[in-house]
Amino acid sequence: MSFDDMLIQPDKPRRSARGSAGALPVKLTRAEELRQLLSDEIVRGALPPGAPLDETGLAQRFNVSRTPVREALRQLTTSGLIESRPHRGAVVAQPSIERLTGMFEAMAELEALCAGLAAERMPAAQRHALEAIHEELRVLSYDGNPERFHAVNECFHNAIYHGAQNDYIAEITLATRVRVQPFRRAQFRNLGRLAKSHAEHDRVVVAILRGDKGGASTAMRDHIVLVRDEYEHYAVSL
Repeated sequence: MSFDDMLIQPDKPRRSARGSAGALPVKLTRAEELRQLLSDEIVRGALPPGAPLDETGLAQRFNVSRTPVREALRQLTTSGLIESRPHRGAVVAQPSIERLTGMFEAMAELEALCAGLAAERMPAAQRHALEAIHEELRVLSYDGNPERFHAVNECFHNAIYHGAQNDYIAEITLATRVRVQPFRRAQFRNLGRLAKSHAEHDRVVVAILRGDKGGASTAMRDHIVLVRDEYEHYAVSL
């Protein structure tokens, strides 16, 4: 699989049945499903800091083998949501404010870089695909389904990484997003957030289509800063 194929899908992507830059993701692996379920419980506070995460117990709870559980816990460790302790298993962690701030600052700069490069380099076919995804998100913003919106939102950002025409930068950006993903996903549950997110995307898309490198970078950076703020509001609401 080429890196271009990977950018089609969210997180640890696989080729879509539709095969376009705007394609929706195929079914997640069991490890990815478990990661999302556990990250939701941690972010919501259902699994509080210090709670033990036993591989055998989780495997029994979700009726799976320990292999996907182990992989899900490994992925959650990279986000700082759990702490793996040698010979003592894993426990729920609480990322520090400094850690979260640093992750979002890096995310904002990397995505701004991708958006600016996409404004300069994105081919016409990819621009049309980006517009199609953006329109799909507009429709979804009225449906009130944050999970569906999140899936297509990842395709939107992937299309911009791909449009930057720099595989190395795209790879770094995608890897960083995987770490921040639980917090980005949670903020979609805020009332009215889907419509706000689409409006923020609109400024990014307009700048890219105009070939406005500076405008695209600024719009994307502002968008990620607002994502961070929305997550903070979500966390406070809990």
